[in-house]
Amino acid sequence: MALNPQTIAQLAEHLETCQLEARDTPKITNDHPDMDWDDAYAIQDAILQRKLARGARVVGLKAGLTSHAKMQQMGVTDPVFGFLVDEFVVAEGATVKTGELIHPKVEPEIAFVLKTALKGPGCHIGSVLAATDFVMPGIEVIDSRYRDFKFDLKSVVADNTSASRFVVGGQPLRVQDVDLRTVGLVLEKNGQPVALGAGAAVLGHPAAAIAALANHLGRRGQEIPAGSLILSGGATEAVSVQAGDNVTLRVQDMGSVSLIFA
Repeated sequence: MALNPQTIAQLAEHLETCQLEARDTPKITNDHPDMDWDDAYAIQDAILQRKLARGARVVGLKAGLTSHAKMQQMGVTDPVFGFLVDEFVVAEGATVKTGELIHPKVEPEIAFVLKTALKGPGCHIGSVLAATDFVMPGIEVIDSRYRDFKFDLKSVVADNTSASRFVVGGQPLRVQDVDLRTVGLVLEKNGQPVALGAGAAVLGHPAAAIAALANHLGRRGQEIPAGSLILSGGATEAVSVQAGDNVTLRVQDMGSVSLIFA
């Protein structure tokens, strides 16, 4: 690690304050160009500890930058991982207040709920499917704290991969009842399709993102607990939203889930 514990704590406080107060900041690697991957995840961990200390509850995990479209959009080549806490949860069909966000975008996702724990190394798609209780549609609202959505991968990891809000719903399905590679997704904004995708857009198979997360955690001596909800990553490019927008995700054989922005 290149950063000392005091600097990690200061950066965690800075980034979380930007999230809570909906104000942007230049990417942190501008001032800390030598920051490494361990530093980035240590800052993310420190943000989580700050939230837990105030009574937050972890409700899930997320993979980000898992589609080739999103990687191209953001100019990166590897997925990243973050946490989901209860302050991020939005009920199906409920309203998201844009005044609490900086520059929100939405991503269509397939959410996995596990019946047994997953731990790497060596986790693969088959392991994930065997451990999955069911899958369901989800919309993640990402909101990078970095000015003009300009960041590098280490900065976005430190910023908990731009996590801000999410919703899941629709019709849960068992994995044996759906081909997650070919399942189609349509993201609509104000009744008009704005993004189309298929499960295979996420690393070739959405379960590959869950396996990558398990292997990432395994290298850190951690696992994905049984009962976890995991967002597998956007299957299309992210779509900007603003007050007044109504967003619906329709997933083949899984129904739909929606959000309103005000």
